[in-house]
Amino acid sequence: MKKCNIFPSTAKRVCMRTDPKINAEIRNQTIRNINIYKNGTEADIVDRINKLNQEWDTERVLGVNAALLIILSSYLGIRTSRIWFLLTGTVAVFMLQHAFWGWCPLMPVVRKWGVRTADEIYNEKTALKLMRGDFKAAAATAEEAMTAVEKQ
Repeated sequence: MKKCNIFPSTAKRVCMRTDPKINAEIRNQTIRNINIYKNGTEADIVDRINKLNQEWDTERVLGVNAALLIILSSYLGIRTSRIWFLLTGTVAVFMLQHAFWGWCPLMPVVRKWGVRTADEIYNEKTALKLMRGDFKAAAATAEEAMTAVEKQ
């Protein structure tokens, strides 16, 4: 009997719900980023990895936007009209939907802006480390490095 899983894995749920063209654009941009540092110094790679550690992922962007909307709509609900609490509830439903399925109405916009998932950011860091020689087998190209990192 085949097991049916209605909830995609946490690591893949956003990418599964993103337009494949946008996923490809994000991946290609990551490869371009890696190529910039292919022949760079170790200090350049360390600097890039540090910047990647500060990059906001999709979860953080959505969380901040949801929190701001909830605070604003709650304030307006208390100060002006209770109708604003509908927005508070709607945001909560959308965040729950995102938690389960990796999609909410803001997600396509966030992805189109090029905001990456935590795994996509991690993949770039690992590819840079691989190209820097942190692992036994160094990749010759950014494409090989990304392919190696993306393997399960």
